[in-house]
Amino acid sequence: MNHRYTVLLLVVLGIVITTGTYVGTSKIKCWVPAEFEKEWFAPYVNDHCWISNTYRVPMTERIPSNIEERQNAEITYYQWVPLILALQAFLFHLPYILWNVLVPNSGLNLRKIQDLAEKSQSNSPSGRSDAIDTIADVIKRWIEVSRPYEINRLNQARSWIAKVFCFYCSKRQGTFITGLYLSIKLLYLANVFGQFYLLNAFMGTGFNLYGYEYINSLATGSMIKESPRFPRVTLCDLQIRQLQNVQRYTVQCVLPINLFNEVVFLFMWFWFVFIAFITLISFIQWVYKVMSKRYAYMYVKKYLSLNDPKLVLSTEDKINLKVFAERYLRKDGCYVTWMVGHNSTDLVVIDLIVQLWEDYKKAQSEKTTGVISSHTELKHS
Repeated sequence: MNHRYTVLLLVVLGIVITTGTYVGTSKIKCWVPAEFEKEWFAPYVNDHCWISNTYRVPMTERIPSNIEERQNAEITYYQWVPLILALQAFLFHLPYILWNVLVPNSGLNLRKIQDLAEKSQSNSPSGRSDAIDTIADVIKRWIEVSRPYEINRLNQARSWIAKVFCFYCSKRQGTFITGLYLSIKLLYLANVFGQFYLLNAFMGTGFNLYGYEYINSLATGSMIKESPRFPRVTLCDLQIRQLQNVQRYTVQCVLPINLFNEVVFLFMWFWFVFIAFITLISFIQWVYKVMSKRYAYMYVKKYLSLNDPKLVLSTEDKINLKVFAERYLRKDGCYVTWMVGHNSTDLVVIDLIVQLWEDYKKAQSEKTTGVISSHTELKHS
């Protein structure tokens, strides 16, 4: 919703506004006094007022004689609307770029995992099984490589930080991907709230309350008048040099593009509120998932139960399953399995987790058997 649909929406709106501004009808039309008899003077006034900004003074108020007061009332944004929309689109896409740049540092090729997950939906049972085997093998080797080299006080401190601080990125503690993922979500959240501040500073007219004021006017039944943020009729000052004299003129102009700008920015206000809401909900959900001690265990148990509805775990199995989820897969491993399901189906996740669980139990059994054999041989010797 942030990096794809919002970016697409802003780009389309930017193209439409650019087309409406520079193609077809005049972008600004100024009322030229009768004393300007030359045919070329009207286009000159229009172009001059477009590039030098205009200012708004309500019809019921007197035009201030102070030039500084006129400059303070200038409207400076309408020429730059396509560029500001392009900047907004880039800012919405920037966290996604950072994710793709930083996530390879986890040591796992997530793009390859995604491609394999999509291939696992093949109609061929053998092709699906091969894809799942490959994914499971890649995840197992990645987990083994990402283990801490040794258990010492430093690693214990890092483990404690990883449990307390959900944004902590550590490959050895199994929190690099999830910590980065939460950080990127936080950037999306900061971006969408920052967009309100950006537009408020850009337009200089309280954009934060724009949509609220519009809803309030509809609720109270009051007539929606011309918005001071997007005036249709403005004033423009220009100076004409005649030999040694400089004559100042004030002309009245109409900005047809502001009629469309008002609708666009009103829609953007509601869209940003919607994006901010769903991004905040998603961020809170993922913070809960990462911080919850039992989430990894319940996540793995859910898919094992889906594979075998009659599954009954003994006390020992529950302990082993908790170790498997929290100490073997860890947060990053659970995230990778979630991502596989996101790019395929739950059936693929079920098969993947079942295979990882069976391989884990087999490895633990072999390790236990090896220890017993070693003790037996030592005793006989």
